[in-house]
Amino acid sequence: MINTTWLRTFCTLVEVGHFTRTAERLHMTQSGVSQHIRKLEEQLGAELLVRQGKQFSLSGAGERLYAEAQGILFALSNLEQTIAEDPPFEGSVRIMSPGSVGLKLYPHLLALQRKHPKLIIDYRFAPNPDVEKAIAGSSVDLGFMTSRSTLADVSCTPVAHEALLLVTPASIEEPDWDTLMHLGFIDHPDGSHHASLFLGANYPQFQHSNLFPKKGFSNQIGLILEPVSMGLGFTVLPAHAVEAFEKPGQIRVHPLANPVSETLYLCVPRHRALAARMKTVIAEAKRWI
Repeated sequence: MINTTWLRTFCTLVEVGHFTRTAERLHMTQSGVSQHIRKLEEQLGAELLVRQGKQFSLSGAGERLYAEAQGILFALSNLEQTIAEDPPFEGSVRIMSPGSVGLKLYPHLLALQRKHPKLIIDYRFAPNPDVEKAIAGSSVDLGFMTSRSTLADVSCTPVAHEALLLVTPASIEEPDWDTLMHLGFIDHPDGSHHASLFLGANYPQFQHSNLFPKKGFSNQIGLILEPVSMGLGFTVLPAHAVEAFEKPGQIRVHPLANPVSETLYLCVPRHRALAARMKTVIAEAKRWI
């Protein structure tokens, strides 16, 4: 491959037309310029300059090389500049989080993209284990989890707390233990975990969500409260998911004696520097969570 340093020296010499002034422009010695030209000629196996004392003209090979080299050096210069650039509002940002967090953040991140159309938001909803795996494998740029990762390749920082809520059909006024047992549980991917945290802190009878008759299951965060609104059971969900439900008049949220919140962690690959666009998305996310 052609040495680009020698090629740049050759093109500068052609443009300047003088060895001494070329050396001054490139902050080299005149002998250094001559050495670059000689090495380039040796590498190509062709004479590039027709020397006439202290003057020179281009040979046929030199003319062809100069014509091609200008485009090559221009492309390399653009490549260097593109790599060095780190625009804060351009490029794709791949994000993954549990559904409740996504329901809260996704509309705001889309608003950010609408403001900066060159910023592309790629958002995936997934439970904690999938988020953790994706971050460790660098298939996403950043994620949010409701538990701290145990993997060495994932760095987690607490950024917010999200309350867990007991949600029943609107007709339920007092969610005592017998009432919940009669209603039955609407399960979801984090249902057992959320029930253990929240119900375990408020009902001495609670041991596991399996104690309740199972009245349904949904892995679509926007649909979990649908059967609850129809009177088919109760569930425990994070606040963001409850706030996003479009039929609030058909459900009832019950404040209990012992509030419970999950810590929300921002998680990124530990050994990878964050691009400016990722920092932009993180800053926007923190505004809303």
